[in-house]
Amino acid sequence: MEELIHYLLLAFVGLLAGIINTLAGGGSLFTLPALIFMGLPPHVANGTNRIGILIQALVGTAGYRSKKVSTYPFDLYLGIAAFFGSLLGAQIAVDIKGVLFNRILSIIMLIVVALIVFKPKNKAFDLPERLTGKYLFGSLIGFFFIGIYGGFINAGVGFVIILFLNNFNRLSLIKTNATKVALVFIYTIGALALFTWNDAVDWGLGLVLAFGSSFGAWWSSRWSVDRGEGVIKIAMVTMVTILSIKLWFFD
Repeated sequence: MEELIHYLLLAFVGLLAGIINTLAGGGSLFTLPALIFMGLPPHVANGTNRIGILIQALVGTAGYRSKKVSTYPFDLYLGIAAFFGSLLGAQIAVDIKGVLFNRILSIIMLIVVALIVFKPKNKAFDLPERLTGKYLFGSLIGFFFIGIYGGFINAGVGFVIILFLNNFNRLSLIKTNATKVALVFIYTIGALALFTWNDAVDWGLGLVLAFGSSFGAWWSSRWSVDRGEGVIKIAMVTMVTILSIKLWFFD
């Protein structure tokens, strides 16, 4: 019975993360603490989390495309660049285990929380999109490095992607989100494969997480949600602060 309750709670956390990740980013700030507190070592929780990310990104992409929102092949090019970066990032995450990984994770999460709380509001651009030439080349380089971070931890990477696509490529918010979930799907394939190769994935818990996140991603990719942001911020700050203290002081 207790195990069933844990699975239901994890599926609910996945649902919430699917909504958050598809609309903006930061869902891993919920799923990583949940997986760690269920007993997984941090590096295994990091790998297991990629199952939910992969499925929700796939479903989110399908949801956006069902509404005729896509930047193909631009998103494919960026996804491939990020794919190679994610392999490097995931390998770093696998190699850095124990106390050092825990403390790096705690610092990253606190930085991401600060970004969530203090980030400027997204702006809609009426200027022409910049998807070719030197802007495409710059984006490929940028997303290789974003892929390294995504492969390493992925927490809050959505905010980095949104900032880049909004300001550098001048995509509208809806196209930014559609591009984001598509390229996250592509680079997560590489990261998950590498974590799996290194036996750092719990497929049972990961599939439960993915079950919940897929529903959240499908719903949020088709309908805009603009309520409850304050509650989400409070929950994120609370959970990540507790996790950071646990990772820093209690190995």
